[in-house]
Amino acid sequence: MERWIPDEAGEEAALRADLGIASDEELFTDVPKRARMGRIGIGPGREEAEVVAAIDKILDRNRPTYRYATFLGGRISPRYQPAAVDAIVSRSEFYTAYTPYQPEASQGMLRTLFEFQSLWIELSGMDVANASLYDGATAAGEALLLCRRIHEGRRFLVPASLPWEEKSVLANYASGPGLAIEEVPYDARTGGLDLDFVRSAVQQKDVFGLLADVPNGFGHIDEGLVELKGILGGVPLVVSADPLALTVLEPPGNYGADVVVGEGQGFGIAPSYGGPLLGLFGCRKEHVRAAPGRIVGATVDAEGRPAYALTLQTREQHIRRSRATSNICTNESLLALAFVVYASVVGPRGLAELERSLAEKARSLAGVLADVPGLRAPRFDAPYLGEFTIELERGSAREFLDHLERRHILGGHPLADPRPGAKSDGERILVAATDSINDRAIQKYASAAREALGVSGGET
Repeated sequence: MERWIPDEAGEEAALRADLGIASDEELFTDVPKRARMGRIGIGPGREEAEVVAAIDKILDRNRPTYRYATFLGGRISPRYQPAAVDAIVSRSEFYTAYTPYQPEASQGMLRTLFEFQSLWIELSGMDVANASLYDGATAAGEALLLCRRIHEGRRFLVPASLPWEEKSVLANYASGPGLAIEEVPYDARTGGLDLDFVRSAVQQKDVFGLLADVPNGFGHIDEGLVELKGILGGVPLVVSADPLALTVLEPPGNYGADVVVGEGQGFGIAPSYGGPLLGLFGCRKEHVRAAPGRIVGATVDAEGRPAYALTLQTREQHIRRSRATSNICTNESLLALAFVVYASVVGPRGLAELERSLAEKARSLAGVLADVPGLRAPRFDAPYLGEFTIELERGSAREFLDHLERRHILGGHPLADPRPGAKSDGERILVAATDSINDRAIQKYASAAREALGVSGGET
């Protein structure tokens, strides 16, 4: 098959002349050379079958997680996705109806978004939810801005244990309005929030909101969360929650949360190089006018039939910028569909059973790792579900994980902030029990950990 050439050489020369450039290279002068990929190793003028074979050879160098014993967790989970999810999401009815920007979005897509909102309302205990945001971190950023709209102040409190990536996103959101992000220390034994620090901070009267997460950045359940609203009083409480954990934990709305956000990636969405992701956002009814994004409502048409419509669109694309609550340009409609399909296929009982199964595996993993000299597992004395933090008493977390990777084990996520000048609290790793691991994988992890720490014994 011949390759398709869109322009003749003379036409390309004419285009360059019109642009005032001598070569194609000048089109990319704004892109630093170190950031350019260059050619991918496929010569010019090859037939389609040859190109496909060459690309397949390049793709063979990738290392997908299914080739490893995977203990990666945090906000992104390599969870098994039932085949029905892709089969339904890939149907042309959803692809061709995918117009997330305009009010003429199809009734099928609007109903899907309504069901998505309803799921998050049920899990979070909130009154209303929007039709999704880009990811959990930006949802937390939007919650920060909501808090500032409904309460005076300039300081926003976040856990010191919050993943550094999310703290970075929050700092970006706060920088424009001139707000300050302040970290709440954690208890050295439990990893939970220092409630005395919160009390003291709130008494200074310039705190406009606090974000807590469940599970927290160490993977543990902070039992002090139920006391937070009583301490905060009128200061808004934001809870960033894992939707799977909420299938077995109390909804944050029950203990006073004003806003509940989360990351929906694990529900029907593969990790795929760290994305795409799905932001979850819900709030109390009295705050809905300060909420970002779009909200789908249920109504009836002129003939009394069920119908769905975009009831609130407080984006700058729809109303005056001065009155907009967000410049988020769209919602993640197709990923929200995947969230709904996954939750429907697995079902409420299946989701809760999955979380309980992960918790059992995590306890088995912690028990085995606790016997490895030089490794403290879990690091904190607090309840946990499917993930927890370990701490190395010698060596570095990066070297430890590199050793495990050479043994085909993805041993977890290092918690240290890698940015220059960042404070380090020790060589800690967030370890997760995924649904793909078994007892053999757990023993393999322990054996590789012993090797990495230079101790003998254990199963090979």
